[in-house]
Amino acid sequence: MRLTPEPVTLNLRTAFRIAHGVSHQRFNVFAHLDDGGQHVGIGEGAVVPYYGDTQQGLMDYIAAAADRMGADPFVIEDILDRLPPGPQAAKAAIDIALHDLVGQRLGQPLYRLFGVNPHRLPLTSFTIAMDEPAIMAQRAAESDLPIIKIKLGSDQDEAMVAAIRGVTSARLRVDANAGWTREQAAQLIPRLKQYDIEFIEQPLAADDVEGLRWLKRQNLGVPIFADESIKTSRDIAQHADAIDGVVIKLMKTGGLREALRAIHSARAHGLQIMLSCMVETSVGVTAAAHLAPLCDYADLDGPLLIANDPYRGVRFEGAQLILPDGPGLGVIPA
Repeated sequence: MRLTPEPVTLNLRTAFRIAHGVSHQRFNVFAHLDDGGQHVGIGEGAVVPYYGDTQQGLMDYIAAAADRMGADPFVIEDILDRLPPGPQAAKAAIDIALHDLVGQRLGQPLYRLFGVNPHRLPLTSFTIAMDEPAIMAQRAAESDLPIIKIKLGSDQDEAMVAAIRGVTSARLRVDANAGWTREQAAQLIPRLKQYDIEFIEQPLAADDVEGLRWLKRQNLGVPIFADESIKTSRDIAQHADAIDGVVIKLMKTGGLREALRAIHSARAHGLQIMLSCMVETSVGVTAAAHLAPLCDYADLDGPLLIANDPYRGVRFEGAQLILPDGPGLGVIPA
């Protein structure tokens, strides 16, 4: 099998500002896996700067992994075991391309290979990046969607939530992206509760598991989900007594295989699960959506944030996700 990387520059519909920084473009990488016949699998790696990723780094990793693919795409576990250490997003691109190729060879969409019901996908949230409260409220109102995720991590956090709640009755989730101290979180969460917040993502620094335990003991009345703190299934047991739910992303787990293990591990520990994404095209988001029926919540709005998505896959009817029926991922060029 021949594995080749392809860089892609994604233009964002609006500036994407979170606690980690602001961006107007994102620089992702596609992996193409050609079996020498009529099938070519595709995967995506999203460059996540706060994990130390670069587009060139993902490109170099995929190119270096080309000679480890072998001839049989069905031995996915063996192929992934042969991969060297490196960026999880690059591994995700290869993993997704393998699954896409296998699905194409079998003539079946991935959701059938995973044995899940495509009609049980949870509704997805729509992300409002940080800005002036009035601008965020305007974007929330214009979206006219039933679930809004609000990016926080500034000195106007409560004002942002209040402004959005003032213009919508949508379910609200907030994501601090590790932007609060323990004391800030303990003060803010009770104030945010009055705006009917569904849950809070990653209030504390990624490595502050003891702080998450301390925060949970405060019984603040709002569930806490861990995102940056948890990358793979191995991290879930360490955090299980400190959180109420876990955010799983293919770009953190290294692909579908490990994401599925993380889902089962979270279930075994009694945790709720939200399947989420980075800023990804329809390639990465469609791959994740094939696992979404196994999860409680979805945050798979990546294609809605991009102005030049080069592929079509999962469709959005409001907040409802609709999986394609084509073999493998089911994505096609836009």
